Amino acid sequence: MKTLYDVMQLLKSFGTVIYTGDRKADLDLMEDEIKELYKQQFISAKDFSTALLILRQKRNEN
Repeated sequence: MKTLYDVMQLLKSFGTVIYTGDRKADLDLMEDEIKELYKQQFISAKDFSTALLILRQKRNEN
């Protein structure tokens, strides 16, 4: 997993598609979903940390 697209595809594989039209809100919602997937043990610690890193980098770019 290297890009925001990869994070979106990970979420999509669990049936989650996030698009509100507000980029910051989208990134926040994606982070919440990633945290919930990890909490429920659907994704590995490596995927969790990588996804959070990507989302936070994208949030800081704006």
